[in-house]
Amino acid sequence: MKSTEILFFERPFPSANSMIIRDDQSFLVDTGFGSDIVRTEQLLTSAGILPAQLNGIINTHYHSDHVGGNHYFQQQYEIPVAAHLWEGEMVNQCDLESCGAHFLDQPVEQYTVQQLLVDEQQIMTGQSAFQVLHTPGHTLGHIALYEPKQEILICGDLFHYNDVGWLNIFREGTNSIRRSIESLDRLATLSIKKAYPGHGPAIDEPSIMIDKARERLEKWIESPEKMAWHACKRIFSFTLMIKNGLKSREITPYLLSCSWFYDFAVHSFRLKPEEFVQPLLDEMIRSKAAVWHQDILIATAPYEAPNQKWIEEDWKPRNWTK
Repeated sequence: MKSTEILFFERPFPSANSMIIRDDQSFLVDTGFGSDIVRTEQLLTSAGILPAQLNGIINTHYHSDHVGGNHYFQQQYEIPVAAHLWEGEMVNQCDLESCGAHFLDQPVEQYTVQQLLVDEQQIMTGQSAFQVLHTPGHTLGHIALYEPKQEILICGDLFHYNDVGWLNIFREGTNSIRRSIESLDRLATLSIKKAYPGHGPAIDEPSIMIDKARERLEKWIESPEKMAWHACKRIFSFTLMIKNGLKSREITPYLLSCSWFYDFAVHSFRLKPEEFVQPLLDEMIRSKAAVWHQDILIATAPYEAPNQKWIEEDWKPRNWTK
């Protein structure tokens, strides 16, 4: 009897990793950033799967780097999307908080969720039944997928190799750290041989990475500013990637226009937003998250810059239609 196959694609920013569950029914887990849709299709076809042959898309959560290709696949191939109930309902209602798009200033083309998932639901693929595990923390509707026969976990952004997903206490709740720890504790009870995260390489020793992630989160409880710095650097780095850098004169007005920057400056660092610009820039350079290239601040992590159309468009929930 054949076993279910997991095809894992580690992708450069701004896309998250994508996975194909190949079985009697095949599913694409996370569709990447919207500007990378051509590459996403190539990943499918290189695996011998035509997009029209997919039985569905499953999203671990609703951030732009994970759901950006949903619109295209729905428009072109009418592929249904499955996501956690809480986030799926927000998307379907065109809630302004959907995908964190406005808060983060990240474009997401409109899509709809056909299957609203709940904790411990099973997704049948033929030879396997993937268990939906509600793992809130990074987002309130974050899920992981667990296949017990092969002991495989698709963990999204709950934890990565030697890292964790950034935490958004201003949109996902001040208890995000505790929720993340509880989610990790739940996964720690499972027998997992291999984990596939939303960013970075596949993980061959998941239990070790779960323990490391938990240790890091516990340190953040003691020093909340570390959590805030982690989030600010991740968000701003992603901005630099999708904009392919910012000129020095653009940085201050841009940051002062962002909700995330205001909230972290005022509530996490007790500074006026204009007072937080230079400390953030200093930390980006000190930590080597970004470098100056002549007069342009560039993210250092490998990325593929979106085309000009994606830089100029404003695909966000306020422009979606019911």
